[in-house]
Amino acid sequence: MVLERLEALPVGSFHYKLLLVTGLGWLFDSMDTGLIAFILPVLAKEWQLAPGQMGLIGSIGLIGMALGAVVSGTIADHLGRKKVFSITVLLYSIASALCAVSWNYQSLLIFRFLVGFGLGGELPVAATLVSEYAPSRVRGRFIVLLESFWGLGWIAAACIAYFFIPVYGWRMAFALGAVPAVYVFLIRLHMPESVRYLLSRGKVEEARNIVITLERKLHVPVLPFNDAVEKLPPATTVSFRELWKKPYMKRTIMLWLVWFGINFSYYGIFMWLPSLVFQQGFTVVKTFEYVLIMTLAQLPGYYCAAWLVDRLGRKYTLSVFLLFSGVASYFFGHASTAAALMMWGSVMSFFNLGAWGVLYTYTPEQYPTTIRALGSGWAAGFGRFGGMAAPVMVGVMIGHSFGFGAVFYMFAFVFIAVAAVVMGLGIESKQRDLESITAVQNRSKSVKQTL
Repeated sequence: MVLERLEALPVGSFHYKLLLVTGLGWLFDSMDTGLIAFILPVLAKEWQLAPGQMGLIGSIGLIGMALGAVVSGTIADHLGRKKVFSITVLLYSIASALCAVSWNYQSLLIFRFLVGFGLGGELPVAATLVSEYAPSRVRGRFIVLLESFWGLGWIAAACIAYFFIPVYGWRMAFALGAVPAVYVFLIRLHMPESVRYLLSRGKVEEARNIVITLERKLHVPVLPFNDAVEKLPPATTVSFRELWKKPYMKRTIMLWLVWFGINFSYYGIFMWLPSLVFQQGFTVVKTFEYVLIMTLAQLPGYYCAAWLVDRLGRKYTLSVFLLFSGVASYFFGHASTAAALMMWGSVMSFFNLGAWGVLYTYTPEQYPTTIRALGSGWAAGFGRFGGMAAPVMVGVMIGHSFGFGAVFYMFAFVFIAVAAVVMGLGIESKQRDLESITAVQNRSKSVKQTL
């Protein structure tokens, strides 16, 4: 069987090349998202923006991300992962270049929406593609490592902010975000289509040829395929209603709530972090320096999560990282010195971004191939509503003099709440074949009904 041979492949150069190719796209996406956070305090001063207007600049991109995630997740189950991934990367690259020539507040909002649409479309499709190629024994580690490129992108954004914005201005920062347009051509050369997607569309021979090619590259003995019918159902069952049927309804509710909460907290915190630190009385250069230090803590958070996710499991690793994100947010809101601010900000970055890595592992594993990109896209898309609301809400809270501490108490509560949701509604999918998760649960349900 095609899937059995795909699953049995040793982890080798192909898997790491796929991780690198998709990861670089993730890095550029993150860099673009991070740049707007560093540009905001400079832009607010130059254009005399009110807190509400600053919040809308942060939120408009997330509106685009929500629509992009839903649209790309839906069409990726019809057109394929590779094609949609390429289109969305190209779209956000062009839109980022347009941001560099924005002539007023309104034009910047339009271009930021387009950037968000491309960005939101690429992320769930990339995670789906990697999850469908990585063997179940290392799938969790690979997805978290993929997500770690997000941390590298934020570090790149922080470095651009620290070294370029004070000298060359914010337009140069946006121009650098257009670099991924060249990267689209690498995608075409080095990234195959998902074998599981091809089987679900009835393209058995194409799927078999990819597996044979991979076996040769990885020095695995190549045997002829027999004529046995592959087990995957055809893709004609793809429908939004499938997400709300048993056994997927409980998973969908859990994922939507967690995605909403983690987006709300992440974008509310990190989109405003440079501006909030700046408002504590630090200079722009000092602010960028402190935020760069906090951002560096994201990488060990990812790598710790990557180590735990295949040992402790997805459900428990995600819950623990969300819980400690909440604890760190609470104490960050209490910080009264620069040292305390950096320490708790670094702890918050460590656990927050580690939780993101686990969530991108966990989400595609909750659905079968025929609705995997659809389910992942809708979960990510719904989560973006949390990301839209948070920057605006923080702007309103600041405008009404709620203060630094109150903002982070709110985020602490949200983190702890979604940790409880994962513990209460989540299922464990550690080291299971993507198709077997549903089958095992359906058999378990049948046994209970019989008893």
